[in-house]
Amino acid sequence: MNPLSYIGQYAKLITLWDILDILIVSVLLYKIIKLIKNTVAVRLLKGIFILLIITQLSDLLEFHVINFIMTSAMQLGSFALVVVFQPELRRILEQFGKAKLHLFSSKKVNEEATQLMILQTVEAVSAMAWSKTGALIVFEMGDSLSNIAASGTTVNADMNAELIKNVFYPKAPLHDGAVVVSNNRLEAAGCILPLTSKFDLSKELGTRHRAAIGVTETCDCCCVVVSEETGAISFAKGGMLKRYLAPETLEKLLYKELLPPKEESDETNSFMSWLKGVLGK
Repeated sequence: MNPLSYIGQYAKLITLWDILDILIVSVLLYKIIKLIKNTVAVRLLKGIFILLIITQLSDLLEFHVINFIMTSAMQLGSFALVVVFQPELRRILEQFGKAKLHLFSSKKVNEEATQLMILQTVEAVSAMAWSKTGALIVFEMGDSLSNIAASGTTVNADMNAELIKNVFYPKAPLHDGAVVVSNNRLEAAGCILPLTSKFDLSKELGTRHRAAIGVTETCDCCCVVVSEETGAISFAKGGMLKRYLAPETLEKLLYKELLPPKEESDETNSFMSWLKGVLGK
C-alpha cells in the first residue's frame, strides 16, 4: 500500500473533536511562544535543549557516568522548572484570566464623557510634548487598576488638560509617577507601575516607556507616554509600543481603544469577543 493510501485511511478516522483538540493545543502553544518570546525564558529553553542533546549523546556513546549525571539532573530539574518559569507561567494565567467571558452583559460606556476626556488628554499631551515634559497616563479598560491606583495619591477629579499638565509639572511632587484614569476620571497620580521583563528593547526607552509596556502586558489597559528627552508621544497596548505619534494619531488610537464600535448584545457576539481576547490581537 502506498503512503497516500495510509494517509487516506488515517484521514477517515479523524473526527470533529480531533480537529478541535488540535486547534486548542495549537492556540495554547502559540500563546506560550508569544509570551516567552524575547524574554529570559528563551535562553533557559535553549539551555534545556542543549542538556537534552548531551543526555542523548552520552547514552548513544555509552558514557555511563555522564548519562547518569545528566539523567538525574533532568529528573530533579523538572521540579525546578516551575520555579524558574514562574514569571512566564504567571503571565500565561493572567492572559487567560483577563479574557473575560461576558455572555449576558457588556460594560456600558458614557460616550460623551469619554470623548471629552480623550480631547482633554490629547490637548494636555500635545502641550507636554511641545515643552518636553515627561508624562505617563494609564487608562483602565477591562481590568480594574485599583491596586495600581492605591500605590499613588488619590485625586478623583474630572480629566482636565490643565490638571494633567500641573500633575506632570517637573517641580510637582507627583510628576515622577503615573496617572491612572478610571471611568473617565483622574483617579490617582504618582502611581508605581510594573516594569517589563523584555530584554531586547531599544536603549532609548526609559523607565516610563518600560513601565507602560509592563503594565499593558499584565493588565487590560492602555498607556500614553511623553518622553522627557525628546517630547515624543508613544502609545502602549498589549505589551506593544507605538512611538513618535502625532496628536491626531494618538486621538484616533484612544477613540479606537476606549470607544470600541458597538456590537450586537447577543450571546454569539459576546462569545466571539471573549475568544478574540484569548487568541490575542
